Amino acid sequence: MLPSGASIFKCGWCGAITNQNKKKREQKCFGWRVLRDRCFLSSVIIFMLFVIFGGVWAVYPIVFSISLLWGIFHSIITTILSIATVSFFSLAAFRCAGTPPNILWGSYPTVGQGDLENYTFCLYCSKPKSPRAHHCRSCGKCILDMDHHCPFIGNCVGAANHYSFVCFLISAVLSTIYVSIMSVYASLHIWPSLSYSLGRLKGMTGRDLAWRLMNEILIAFLRSTLFLSSRGLLLAYLFIASVSLQIGLSVLLWQQLSFIYQGKTYLSNLSSHADNEEEKKDCQNLVRFFGFQHPVSRFFSNFRVTQKRHDT
Repeated sequence: MLPSGASIFKCGWCGAITNQNKKKREQKCFGWRVLRDRCFLSSVIIFMLFVIFGGVWAVYPIVFSISLLWGIFHSIITTILSIATVSFFSLAAFRCAGTPPNILWGSYPTVGQGDLENYTFCLYCSKPKSPRAHHCRSCGKCILDMDHHCPFIGNCVGAANHYSFVCFLISAVLSTIYVSIMSVYASLHIWPSLSYSLGRLKGMTGRDLAWRLMNEILIAFLRSTLFLSSRGLLLAYLFIASVSLQIGLSVLLWQQLSFIYQGKTYLSNLSSHADNEEEKKDCQNLVRFFGFQHPVSRFFSNFRVTQKRHDT
C-alpha cells in the first residue's frame, strides 16, 4: 500500500520490515571501518615481518658462533614456526569467513514448507538470515557461525576461517614463547657485565638488606643497558614484545578453546546468557573442530581389539 519509492516497506508474505534509511546510514560508516581494518592488518603484517627478520638478524649470528649444528637446529624451528604463523594468519585474514549463498534477485527457488523455520530477516542485506548467521557491520554482510569481527586480521571469524584463526593463535603463542627464550639466550652472551656497589650493604639485615640488594641489582642492570649494541637493544625489545603478546594471545586462545568446548561461539555465548540456554559441554567438540570426525573412544576401542588379537 506504500508508494514504490518509500524508504520503509513491509513484506506481505513474511511480515519483514525493511528500512532503507537504516541501510544508507550503515553504508556511510562502512568505508571508515574498512580503512580501520586495513590499517590494523598492515600494522600486524609489518610487525610480524619485523619480528621474523629482526630476530634472525639479532639472534642467529650469536647462535651460529656457538655451534653450527645448534644454529641449523634453531633455523629449522624458526622456519617452521614462521611459515605456520604467516600461513594461518593469511588464511584467517584473506579467506572469506563464510557467507550464505548469494542468489540473484528473481532466481530464488520455491520455498518449501518449514524451509525457513527459525530464520530471521536481515534489515541490512534485505535477505532471510539463517539461525546461526549474524550480520557484520564492518564486513557489510551476514556471516555463518560468526564468532566475532577481529580488526587485527581485518576480517570476521566465522565458519570458513575459524579453524585457521585458532591455529594462528596456537602458532603465534608458540612463536612468542620461542622468541622470548631465544632473546634471553642470545642476550646472556652479549650483555655487558654488571657492576655492583656492595659496600653500601654493610650493617644491613633482614628486609632492608633484601630490598637494598634488589635495588642495587636493578640499578646495575639499567646502567649496563647504556653499553648495549643495537643487536642487544633489539633483543631486549623482542623479549618485552614477545612476553606481552604471549600473555594476550594466551588469554584469547584459552577463551576460544573454552567456547569451542562448550559448543558455542562468542556471539552465541552472549545470546545464550540472555536466553539462559544450556549447551552440551564435551571434549568431542574440540575433536570435531580440529578435523577428527570420529570420537576418540573409537580409536581406543580399536586399539584394544587389536591388542586382544595379538595376545590370543
